[in-house]
Order: sequence, then C-alpha cells, then structure tokens
Amino acid sequence: MIKKTALLSAGVAALVLANPALANTSDAGIDMLLDETDAAATEDAAEPDTPTMSFGTWGVDPELISADVDPGDDFFKYVNQKWLDANPLPAEYSRFGAFNLLGEKSTSDVKTLVDELVAKDSESLSYDERRIVNAYNAFLDTDAIEAAGLAPAQPYVDALASVASLSDLAMLWAEPGYSSPFGGFVNVDAKQPERYVTYLGFGGLGLPDRDYYLDETEKGREIQAKYKEYLALFLEAGGYADPAAAAEAVYAFEDKIARTISWDRTVSRNRDLTYNAVTSDELAAMAGEFPVEAMLDKLGWSTSPIYVVGSIPPTDEEIEELGLDEETLAKIGKGLPGMLELVNETPLATLQAWSIKEFLSDRAHILPARYDEAQFEFFGKLLRGTPEQRPRWKRAIAATEGALGELVGKSYVERYFPAENKAAMDELVANLRVAMAQSIDEIDWMGEATKEEARAKLNSFDPKIGYRDNLETYEGLEITPDNPIANEVASEAWQLADNASKLGGPIDRTEWFMTPQTVNAYYNPTKNEIVFPAAILQQPFFGIEADIAVNYGAIGGVIGHEIGHGFDDQGSKSDGTGKLRNWWTDEDRAAFDERGDKLVAQYSSFCPFDEGETCVNGRLTLGENIGDVGGLSLAYRAYKIATKDMDVPVIDGFTGDQRFFLAWAQVWRSAQREENYRLRLRTGAHSPEEYRVNGVVRNIDAWYEAFGVTPDDAMYIPPEERVRIW
Repeated sequence: MIKKTALLSAGVAALVLANPALANTSDAGIDMLLDETDAAATEDAAEPDTPTMSFGTWGVDPELISADVDPGDDFFKYVNQKWLDANPLPAEYSRFGAFNLLGEKSTSDVKTLVDELVAKDSESLSYDERRIVNAYNAFLDTDAIEAAGLAPAQPYVDALASVASLSDLAMLWAEPGYSSPFGGFVNVDAKQPERYVTYLGFGGLGLPDRDYYLDETEKGREIQAKYKEYLALFLEAGGYADPAAAAEAVYAFEDKIARTISWDRTVSRNRDLTYNAVTSDELAAMAGEFPVEAMLDKLGWSTSPIYVVGSIPPTDEEIEELGLDEETLAKIGKGLPGMLELVNETPLATLQAWSIKEFLSDRAHILPARYDEAQFEFFGKLLRGTPEQRPRWKRAIAATEGALGELVGKSYVERYFPAENKAAMDELVANLRVAMAQSIDEIDWMGEATKEEARAKLNSFDPKIGYRDNLETYEGLEITPDNPIANEVASEAWQLADNASKLGGPIDRTEWFMTPQTVNAYYNPTKNEIVFPAAILQQPFFGIEADIAVNYGAIGGVIGHEIGHGFDDQGSKSDGTGKLRNWWTDEDRAAFDERGDKLVAQYSSFCPFDEGETCVNGRLTLGENIGDVGGLSLAYRAYKIATKDMDVPVIDGFTGDQRFFLAWAQVWRSAQREENYRLRLRTGAHSPEEYRVNGVVRNIDAWYEAFGVTPDDAMYIPPEERVRIW
C-alpha cells in the first residue's frame, strides 16, 4: 500500500504511518535524497530475472555509454539509455534503477543474516535474535494468517464498532494500533532547538493526495470508483451489512477533507506558514466538543511546552507580512481548525466506518490473501502500474526492519560496512565543506553580514556516516512468532512511548532517522546534520577502488546535495543552531529567491506527458532541485580541491571532468511505469530522474566544457540564463 508519510525516525514511525498528514508539519521533517514513495521498491532483493549493472574497472562501464546519443542533446540518455534498453522493468517494480540495485543488495544482505538465525536451533537463540526470527516468521507464515482469518483483527474492529460517543472514539484513536484523522510526534522545537515539543497535523485521506479527489478526468473518475469498491471490501470485512453505502459515507468524509481542509503540497513546504505555536488551551478552543486535551494526555504529550501546528490558515497580518497572493491563498485549506470542526459535525457512524476501514486497510498485508491482493490491485497495479506483487519474503524482511531496524542494523554493519569506507567519506565531507566555504566567500549576490551567518551554519554542520554507535535495542518490545497484527501494534506502542519520552529531556544528538541498511541520505534542519547510512556507501555511489572523479561525481554529489539542503529555499530559514529564524538581509533573500524562481521556471518547463500539459511542479520540487544543482556544483569544486596536485589521467577516452559528470548521471539511472511517473509528478518533492540529470548539468559551466556542448545542442542554455546559487 502507498503510505503518505514523512520519514522522520524509527521512534515516530508508528505515529507517522497511522496519521498520514504530517506533511503539514514540515518544520519537523527531514530532506531526503529520494522520496520515500520512490524508494519503496528498494526493499526488494535481487531475483534471477532482476537487472544488474556493471561499473567497469573505474566506476562507470564505458560499454554502456551510448555513442549514438549526443551528450549535449540528452545527457541522461547518453549515459543510461543503452542499459535501459537492455533491462526492461521487472514485473514487480513500478520503478527500477541504481537505487533499487543497492536496495536489493541491502535486503539480500539482511536476508542472509536472518536466514542464519532462522536456521539455528531455537533454544540457542538470544533474546534479540529470537525477536528478529519471530518478526520474520510471523509475517512470512501465510498459511497461519489464512487460517486465522479476520480473528486477530476482530477485537480492534469490535472496539471501534461499540463506541457510543465521539469522546470514546477519540480515546481509541489515542491508542496504539488505531488510525486517527489527527496525528503528531515529538521532535526538536524548530524555534527553540534546545527543547522537544509536540508537532500536530491531520490526515484522513486514503488516496495519495487531495488532487485525486478533485480530478474530474475520465481516469480520475475511474480511480475514485475503484477506490469506493476498495473501501466497500474492507467495510464488508468490518461487518457492515451494506458496505457500499458505508463506503459512500467514508468517501464523502474524505472528499470534504480534500476539498476544504487539506493544503496544496507546494504551500505545505513553506516553513513560515507551517510553524504555528499554540497552547493546550488554544487547542481546546479550536476543538469545541472534541476532547483534544484528554487525547493528548493519553498519547503522552500533555507535558509538551507548546504544540506546533503545521496547518493553521494565516491571519490578515501574516498574509501581508509574507506577501501571499490570491493564487497561494487559494491553495490553503481550513487546516487543523477545520478538521476539528469537521470531526465534530460528522456522524459518529461515519467516523467509526472510516476508522474500521483504516485499521483493516493498514493491516491488509497481514490479513488473508484476499485483502492483501485487493490492496495491491488498487495501490500497486492501478495507481503505480506494477504488474506483480513483491515476493512475500522480501516484504517479510521489510516488516522485520520496520519493527527492529536498528537491531538488524547492528549485525549489518558488523558484516557489511568496512571501516575504510567511513574514513574515505570523512575526507570527502571535509572537502565538500571547504568547497562550500569557498563558494560563500566568492558569490557576489550575498552581502558580508549574511555570509558570516552562512559560514557559522556551515561550520556547525554535524556529518554522520555509516551508523550511530548506540544502535537501538528496543528494550521491552515483545514480538510473538504467530500473530503479526499483535507484533505491529506492539511495535507502534513501543515507538509511541519512546517518542513521547523525549519531552522534558535533553536533545539526543546521537539519534538517527534511518537505519544503517537504508539506501538514502538526509539533512535535518533542526539539528543541522547531514546523514549517510552505510548501505548507500557502495557503487554506484561510492567505491573504495573507484576513480576519484567518479566518487566525487556520485557520493560527492550526494554529500553536496545534503549540505545544499541547509541552504535551499526552506533549509536556509534555520541557522547554525537549527533555530528557525531569518538570518538574511532583505536584499540577500531577494537575490536568493530570484535565483530560485529561475530554477522553478526551468523545471516547470519539463513536461513529459499530454503534449506539454503534464509537467514537473517546479515550485514543489524547488528545494530538491536547489540541492541537486548546488550540490553537484559543490562536488565539482571539491573534486578540484582533492585533485589539485594530481595528474588526472584520461581513462578509456574520458577525461576526469567527463568521468565526474558520467558518475552523477549513472546514479540516477532508472526507468518507471507511466502510472508511477504520473503519481510522482503529483506528489513527489523530487524531480524525475532524467531531470535530476539534464536539469542539473545544463546549469554547470564545467559540463559544457567537458563535453563540448554548443548552442547547437538541445540542452544548451546561454551562460547568463544558467542558475548559479552555490
């Protein structure tokens, strides 16, 4: 199933999964290299018919370069088309590329570790090993799941069906395992980063985005009709005599949320709009009859100094101060106040039906095959175009990591993460920081006062590489061998309690928001940290024996991307301590925004479908595009720093500069199905992979020089139109 989540931390995963509206609390979020929905397929492990990729002797296989494609016409195809032609998408994937290759390797490596434990005599297993085996086997045992039927879910369904009031339902929503239209988590206060606070948002939508409810096209109506059928199936499982009627009521509830309450994703990125500090009394005033204070107390959040709400419509004063135009205001729904109002006025029976549907749909993967298959048919086939469901064992590995990810990660790094990789990364990060410092010194659009703040922020960056030393042990989390629903609820309970326990305590700067075996990277603005898990530190990103130009073009570009997030359109709103404050002069911010607007225009002109009618959302993807363009520019500068005294050779006919750019393009080697592509254009913060190549290199002078690109080439941009930020 597609989960509309923000990947924040293992400690808040249950809250995020149960409450899918945390895009409304963007200040607490992290900026990832890859969208979570993009990365979902990387949980798969290699099958015999799964594509592989050769990296040659120096990091890029020259045999895969398309000599018949002019690099100045389409650099992505020049580097990747030959491989794409030879490797059609496997049936179980909606998208496949370099990230998936590493994701497969990571899952295969983890399965090796788990298989060794499963093969052991159960009496010889340690407590931690037994929990890993239990989590894996409970998910994998489909015969037991089929035999149990709906019985393991029935107590939760019965509890929801028997509530007599909204207050009673709210108390269930506050318990682990139950989905709620309201969500939250504890994280660092973006305006006072020395303390923890609770961030609050709302959800309620079953489709991936509010636009799916507003879509009046033939395809849009088809999706809506199929979704109602999906709702009816799970409501029938919940015991409804007329599931179709109940489905209509649930859909109407979600439709109201989409049309009047939800915010457009482009607006939800604006951190000036999504940090709204309120007291418990102010929340209670918004809530009317809804027992928000009792719910917060039951969740363990009542001691929060304040509550940060990501979706309160701006006041007239804020509209004027932020210069919000009518087009922007039209994208702002009623937000959390409106959601509270809607819940108060919605019939209890509808809210019960919505909650029952949510519980069963969220557990479809561990219910009998009928429900698991129905979920894949809708979210996998219809919305993403994926022909086949992933093998069960791969999903079992993912489920095990979802519950005990860092416990599994401990064994992973012991076996698969060489110490020399971390040392090499330390050097790369150091050179990228020098490159950023040089860039700050040299840019002419930023004044000295702002530069001093920028230098202070750069100097306080906290790079984290590989894994954290104090990996989580999940003390107190019990996992059974025969009840996967109980295991998921137990995991959510543990995560809820662990997350809530941060309130009132010191900031934990050792915490990671990804496991060591995750193929991704991120920047966290409230801690001003850049994080690179062990699993991404392999080819095509990094090879200890790879050419230095390739390493800088690949993992160097990733490092630059994450550093760049600290200085993108939203990350730049936090200072070196992680505090959300304006450290820019008005003139410098205007100059920065002018460059960002040019990048918005460039990317919005990329229109892959419908004769130019369906395009990249340049505003939604701006932060990631700044990360890519600025990050690769920084990586190139760092590469020159690292090779200053070297005689860089020509290898297989490619200069060092050419190999640098080839490596960046290879990182984004991938193909995807049209349905998945269209979904990502609607919902993803990252541009499609071909534009993460072509949209980036065309703004970097060195690329033109390396490949002799001229005005006769399709990708050529005149020098004065190239966007240079960092």
